[in-house]
Amino acid sequence: MSGERMHHAWLLTGRRGVGKGTFAQAAAKELVGSSGSDTGQHPDIITLTYGPKDDKEERKRADGKPFELARSIRIAQVRAMQARLNTRPTLGDRRAIIIDPADDMERNAANALLKSLEEPPAGTFFLLVAHSPARLLPTIRSRCRILRFPTIDDAEMDELLLSLAPEADDPTRTAAIAAASGSPGAALQFVEMELGKVAQAMQSILETGDDTFQLRGGLATLIGARPDRDRIRAVLELARSTVAQELKPGTDPRRVIDAHGELVRLASEQPTYNFDAGLLAMEIGTLLAKAAKASERADG
Repeated sequence: MSGERMHHAWLLTGRRGVGKGTFAQAAAKELVGSSGSDTGQHPDIITLTYGPKDDKEERKRADGKPFELARSIRIAQVRAMQARLNTRPTLGDRRAIIIDPADDMERNAANALLKSLEEPPAGTFFLLVAHSPARLLPTIRSRCRILRFPTIDDAEMDELLLSLAPEADDPTRTAAIAAASGSPGAALQFVEMELGKVAQAMQSILETGDDTFQLRGGLATLIGARPDRDRIRAVLELARSTVAQELKPGTDPRRVIDAHGELVRLASEQPTYNFDAGLLAMEIGTLLAKAAKASERADG
């Protein structure tokens, strides 16, 4: 990565949790010649990610208190980064910019970034991490070299979980592998968030249809009254993968495709919407019920 002819902008794509962010940090350190462990401490590595939601949350961060994150990377952050590009790097002749996740930039922020990609200062390299690269402006994608990160197979995932999460029992590990769809980070998050019981509740709704709504109430309790953004995202991905597994040969695909499509829509809205946890849990439960085998029998 140290060659002078290296392209100035790279788009790192792949499922969430496959190591794109970790790679970006390691690549940035290599580019600027850093041997430290924390890219946030190097003056020539600039990282743009979710900041405080507003001035009130910014004050909390300044005071060392927990604070709520914004749901996107904002134009003010890009402008601040561009102001730094007007100066020379501090410790050498290179600077690395990490934007993670680049596909969660505001439209105005993306438009502002485009100018820097079109006319990059000498020695400046951009590393854009994107879970859904199609959400990026085509003009941004066209100025980047693309590096795709693959998923891993179930056997590799099982070995990884046995090594990194030995506390997970066999049912939890099996559910994590199914839900993660090849993403090591997603599988580890599944275990850390203790989503095994959530997965069981979802499967029960799929198997019975939950005519009494009792299982949906239990699902809401398991998800929690005030889940954070990461938990909501993980629950939506778990629901999507659970429904997708119902698409098997010999079954009517319509019930599964419709529910899956709605869960994909909810997941796409998650970065920018403030979901009511109880209502979201009921909506997920209702979509699972619509995809249930019991519903298929009733429709048939």
